[in-house]
Amino acid sequence: MKTLDSIPTGKIERASKLVKTGVKIGGNYVKYYGKKLVNSDNAKEELDQDNAEDIYDGLKSLKGSALKVAQMLSMEKNLLPRAYVEKFSLSQFSVPPLSAPLVRKTFKKYLDRYPEEVFDHFERDSVNAASIGQVHRAEKNGKPLAVKIQYPGVAESISSDLALVKPIAIKMFNLKGKDSEKYFKEVEHKLIEETNYILELEQSKEITEACSIIPNMEFPKYYPNLSSERILTMDWMKGQHLSEFTQNSFDTELGHKLGQALWDFYMFQIHKLRKVHADPHPGNFLVSQKDSLIAIDFGCIKQIPDEFYKPYFELAQEENINNDAVFMEKLYELEILTPTDSQKELEFFKALFKEMLSLFTSPFHKEEFDFGSGDFWERIADLSERYSKDEQIRKMNGNRGSKHFLYMNRTFFGLFNLLHDLRAKVQVNQFRRYMG
Repeated sequence: MKTLDSIPTGKIERASKLVKTGVKIGGNYVKYYGKKLVNSDNAKEELDQDNAEDIYDGLKSLKGSALKVAQMLSMEKNLLPRAYVEKFSLSQFSVPPLSAPLVRKTFKKYLDRYPEEVFDHFERDSVNAASIGQVHRAEKNGKPLAVKIQYPGVAESISSDLALVKPIAIKMFNLKGKDSEKYFKEVEHKLIEETNYILELEQSKEITEACSIIPNMEFPKYYPNLSSERILTMDWMKGQHLSEFTQNSFDTELGHKLGQALWDFYMFQIHKLRKVHADPHPGNFLVSQKDSLIAIDFGCIKQIPDEFYKPYFELAQEENINNDAVFMEKLYELEILTPTDSQKELEFFKALFKEMLSLFTSPFHKEEFDFGSGDFWERIADLSERYSKDEQIRKMNGNRGSKHFLYMNRTFFGLFNLLHDLRAKVQVNQFRRYMG
């Protein structure tokens, strides 16, 4: 794969790159309208493929938060056309890496030494290049290590990148009015945290030590003396990416075992630690040769404050969803309903969220839940399809819910998708035995 000798870091440079992408997309629409006259069946599919290709090509050379948005969108399998999901999912672990000279320059700047002066062996070519950093193999004192290096300029360009992608997000997620700013601020805050590798190292050590109690989970050890704010060194973990593992045939019982470990890992974090690994995409998990699950990236950690945690999980209880007074009270507490809503809006969103919550919280209403069940996913797909076409939602204010929903919903949706890929049947309350 071609390497990058530089990344556009200036606001004007990065904006001009997206403008060029916009021009290409405009050209794709011109071609689309021409093809539509001749062959209307395939025209829309080809448009989606062309647009996905051009948007991804534009974002991957920018890297940073612009590419991170693509990575987040790749998890929204029921939101985007298939072409976008397939292309954007490449941002999880398949983008052009930095060249060797740029890697050495980054090392010298942030560790005051070149890689070969720090490690006994350091592979100049990266093994994994993603949105915010890339990973190299290294060795010190006979121990295999993974060294994550952050791309230059990523941290400094977050605010301007989000300003560039904001118009796309507003249109895609139907965000209206001043209130939408709280969601963008939440994303900006989390992305800034993700570029702070000292914070990531502290969070990684804290969570992995606490979660070491969970059976069939493994974590790397982290090395503060070989790390800095832009370089992070940890154990090299051997295993197969979860996405590759689930694409091949695997033993049913092994799927249940890995799924149970994943479920317990997430429930323990949420309910015991009140913070959670909020980036559950397949690139962050490996299946080891011992058939255990390895979690390898703790850059995105969501703190869960009490004022959100309590009503959020009270609303996950079936009896509260079916108790009209309690249900309405929780909708207000979670900012899903607002004091300025009209009677029509109250009735519409109350019905919408009752249907959504009854479905999405159904795993919590049983002792055992089968995430491989086709029925559960068919109902989710049906709900997404119906509401994506609902004109009433488009006309109403789309800003619904506390800012904390953004990463909590992302966490659960990503978790549910991984469990579905594993076709896992989980014991819902098993995690409680590790709570202490």
